[in-house]
Order: sequence, then structure tokens, then C-alpha cells
Amino acid sequence: MTIQPASPPAASGLAPEMLIPAPAETAAPLAPARSPTALALRRGLHHGGFLIGAGILGLIVLAALAAPLIAPHDPYAQDVSRRLIPPVWHAKGSWEHVLGTDKLGRDYLSRLIYGSQISLLIGLSAALISGIIGTTLGILAGYFGGRVDALVSYVVTTRLAMPVVLVALAMASLVGGSLKVVVLVLGLLLWDRFAVVTRAATRQVRGQDFVAAAQASGFGTARILVQEILPNIMNALIVVATLEMAHAILLEAALSFLGLGVQPPLPSWGLMIAEGKQYMFFQPWVITIPGVALLVLVLAINLLGDGVRDITAPEGRH
Repeated sequence: MTIQPASPPAASGLAPEMLIPAPAETAAPLAPARSPTALALRRGLHHGGFLIGAGILGLIVLAALAAPLIAPHDPYAQDVSRRLIPPVWHAKGSWEHVLGTDKLGRDYLSRLIYGSQISLLIGLSAALISGIIGTTLGILAGYFGGRVDALVSYVVTTRLAMPVVLVALAMASLVGGSLKVVVLVLGLLLWDRFAVVTRAATRQVRGQDFVAAAQASGFGTARILVQEILPNIMNALIVVATLEMAHAILLEAALSFLGLGVQPPLPSWGLMIAEGKQYMFFQPWVITIPGVALLVLVLAINLLGDGVRDITAPEGRH
């Protein structure tokens, strides 16, 4: 008996090449995750307030740094024969003095440019000093808690009970007004907001897993505070620093206006307003120009700080 070879199944009716299994579909590659820096940069480029504040503040900083190059005249040179020349948009204005001159014949534009150096220096220095004091107290209170927290809270409450303006006026009148005195007085008085914000932020961060991991790894307390906690609360500190910088600039202008801040012949914007107050009804531009400059600088700093807050922590913005 002969055995017939088995024939291929006819029911399939498929060509041989159709019997080859199709390769599995490959999954589409996932888009690469954006880094935090790239996300912050993207948010910053779409944040109008941040861009405006950064642009204005950048121009003021550039003008302050390049003051010897762009100032048309010596800000201290006096010429009484050319006193109180109005700005160029007035009928008696002159392009030689674009913003006019003060009561001693000093060029107003030059003094305005050099005055930005003093305002920025006082704002940055006071914010730095107060930031070091307040951040140290706040991070210790938030991390250790207990008696340390109670002691720091008592010190902060005592500081809040003292009016900043009155204490600054009293200290400046006792010691004497000068640039160094203004920086030290403001730096020693404006640290309370740093302490309060740092304490609250530290209490939120200290219970995170990375802090527990650092403690389990045997890291010292100082290393945990500086390398683990401080970088994670830096965005809140930057916002507070911008607010205190603007606050310090306004307080310096107030002290200089009252004669207890920066002393002549330094071109402080507050001092320029004080020197022109007796002419405000006849030459109002002598107080309008430095007043507007002060307003623009403080507004730019506040816009920048608010933008940094929105960029670094968009989930908490309103």
C-alpha cells in the first residue's frame, strides 16, 4: 500500500508569502522629558510681567554699570549760571542738558544715571544682609523646631513690634546719615520676612524622602541644611529678596528725603527729590524725574519677583 503525501490545507487559500507572520508593530518613541531649566525658560519667555520687569531692570543695571561712559556730564560739576534749566521738551530746554539741571547747575541726566548705582547698591546690599540673617534664623527654626523655633518666633515677634521707619530714623539720627549707615540699618531691620518664609518652607521640606535619606546616610546637620534643604526653598527666597530689595530702595529714598540717608553731594534719587521740593510748584520736573525713575525701578523689581514666583512654582500661582 502506497502512502499518499499530505497535501497543504486548501481551506486557507493563502499564498505562501501571506503565511509569514507580520512583524509586531513597534511603539512610537516617547518624547524626551524636558529639564526643569528648559521648562522654566519656556515659562519665562511666555510671561509678560517677567519679561517687562527683567528688561527694565536690565536696562537700569546696564546704565549703572556704564555710567562713566554714557553720562554726558560730571554729576558733581556745579555751574550756578546754568541752574534750573528745564528739560529739552520745554520751550527753554537745551539738548546740552536733556533732562535739565538742578539748583546748583548740575546735569540732571548724569545725576540720574549715577543715582541708579546708589539705589541698586543699597537695595542689593540690604537684601543680602537681611537675607543672611533671616534665612539662617528661619531654616534653624523650621528644621529643629521645639525650643529653637520658640526662640526664633519670639525674636521675630519682637522685631515686628518695632516700626521700621521710626527705628531707621532714630538710628540714622543717632549715628549720622551716610551710605554705609543706611545699608547697615536697613540690612538689620528687614530680615523678618526672610525668617518667616524660610521657616514655613523648611517645615514643608524637612519631612521629604530626600531629607530622610540624607539623615540615614549619616550626613551632618550643616550639610543637610545647606545641600538638601536650602536649594529646595531657594525660589521662595528669591521672591522675598526682590520684595525686600524694592522695600530697601524706597526706605533709602525716604531717609534721604528727610536728610538722614545718603548725604550730598552723592546723587541719590531720594536726595534729588528733597533738593527739588522747594521748586515743585514752579519747576515740577525737578521732583517728577527722580520720582518717576524711583517708581520704574521699584515696579521692575516687583514684576521680576512676581514673574520668578510664577516660573519656579506655577502650581501655586493665582
